[in-house]
Amino acid sequence: MEKYLKIGKIVNTHGFRGDVKAQPWCDCPEVMTELDVIYRKTGGNYIAVKVQKASVHKEMVLLKLEGIDDFDKANALREEVIYADRDDIVREDGSFFIADIIGLEVKDVDTGKVYGKLKDVTQYGIHDIYTVKTEKGEVLIPAVNEFVKKISLEEGIFVKPIEGMFDEV
Repeated sequence: MEKYLKIGKIVNTHGFRGDVKAQPWCDCPEVMTELDVIYRKTGGNYIAVKVQKASVHKEMVLLKLEGIDDFDKANALREEVIYADRDDIVREDGSFFIADIIGLEVKDVDTGKVYGKLKDVTQYGIHDIYTVKTEKGEVLIPAVNEFVKKISLEEGIFVKPIEGMFDEV
């Protein structure tokens, strides 16, 4: 399992004192505001940066980072992906990180038939969409209880597809 997870991207500056605006890639933006440290990736190494202040503003996260104290330093961070140590993120029991389910086998909950592997998760406001790579192509499954019945990091993702969902690929 990956130790450092992508949590967002710095998309702009905010003001002239070195604050940055980050687009969160978490379930909710508040996850980023609870972190004391974020990480920048430089040449394959993860560099810790202390978060001095964080708040949510219009679905974005405003960050004041240690050592970034003027507009020019903040502007230099635009488009940079930011990371968190998985151990620093508070999770509810039974929850998981998307990075941990990518690559899991997708199986029929009733028959155990393997349809393919989870290739990607696209996050939308209402629910996520799972992209399953099969032998014939890709199938999109809404990540809702009607279709996704069980997720186990050890056993895979168990689904109850509607008729034809995997036949027409």
